[in-house]
Amino acid sequence: MHAAIEQLPGSLIREVADAARGRPDVLAFWFGESDEPTPGFIRDAAVRSLDAGETFYAHNLGLAELREAIAGYTSSLHRPVGAERIAVTSSGVNALMLAMQALVGAGDEVAAVVPVWPNLTAQPAILGASVVRISLDAVDGWRLDLDRLRRTVTTRTRALVVNAPNNPTGWTLGRDEQRAILEHCRATGTWILADEVYERLYFGRGEAGADAGDGSAAGEGGRDEGAPLSAPSFLDIAEPEDRLIVAHSFSKSFLMTGWRLGWLVAPAQLVPALGKLIEFNTSCAPVFVQRAGLAALAEADRFVPGLVEHLRRCRDTLLPRLAALPGISAATPAGGMYAFFRIDGSDDSLALAKRLVAEARLGLAPGRAFGPEGEGWLRWCFASRDPQRLVDGVDRLAAFLQSR
Repeated sequence: MHAAIEQLPGSLIREVADAARGRPDVLAFWFGESDEPTPGFIRDAAVRSLDAGETFYAHNLGLAELREAIAGYTSSLHRPVGAERIAVTSSGVNALMLAMQALVGAGDEVAAVVPVWPNLTAQPAILGASVVRISLDAVDGWRLDLDRLRRTVTTRTRALVVNAPNNPTGWTLGRDEQRAILEHCRATGTWILADEVYERLYFGRGEAGADAGDGSAAGEGGRDEGAPLSAPSFLDIAEPEDRLIVAHSFSKSFLMTGWRLGWLVAPAQLVPALGKLIEFNTSCAPVFVQRAGLAALAEADRFVPGLVEHLRRCRDTLLPRLAALPGISAATPAGGMYAFFRIDGSDDSLALAKRLVAEARLGLAPGRAFGPEGEGWLRWCFASRDPQRLVDGVDRLAAFLQSR
């Protein structure tokens, strides 16, 4: 086995989930997905494709109609993007790895804004690159020190990895920060790999309200007048030839985590190389899954705003209750589907998460899973079909804290 692979840590989130195996009484909020299944109109499109016998290989870069649809969807949110800049991938994870393979080799330097989902720092390490970490500051929420980033990202830095809205913190880049990062990376010749899979799950920069509301799930309701369609994206300000790759996924905004379908937006001259890499990785995404993606995009204007409003209700159910508990520090996230919080006096997040499973019947993700910068914190996925589950979870946490 290659040494880089041998040194990869296992998933600490799955370690906590494994500790709850055989415990149906545990309320689980550890994984980054809703407990609501994929909408029927998306599932039906896949069934129709299978019934039509679409079980053969597709083009490496994806169905032409899906690439066009993704380009149209992206252009409706940002600057115009042509289908020649789109590569369809077998999941957002695959999109990120393909981008990393296209940009990075052994001995290269990659900088990453952290804490972050561990795959984003493990992928360059697998390829033999060194990873330099740029830590967010936990001050009045989460803040990026641009001067620190400028000092870290130099002409030696092959790529800068930025995930915003961020998993696990919910931190979201502002437009001025994006411009500063883009201008600096232009000067250093550094590629930006922007993981923007949570861009539609954006609530703006207001605080969570006290009135949580209820309501079922996705697809109901609509967008508040004046609410942003998405978080700020590098695609809003970059030129087509800029050294920018943006990774996306159908998983979060369309409740399609198990389908494994994503895409990349890249400079047109890079896309043929991505097609080669797809050939050597997965060959192509399954056609019936791509048909499901087409159905999702066709209904995006109707479905996604309702999902976002439901997630806002979930956030505003959870965060005020968490913040009211003694010894809890929690900032209201501007985007994503997670509350990232810490409990005073708890410095071993993995041990604490396992105790919560055993003693409180509550399943959360340990902050250490997102790098050393997350140690002492816990991540709570608030994407719940029924917000009452969140209330019940807080009650269990409160009882645990009282017992301590």
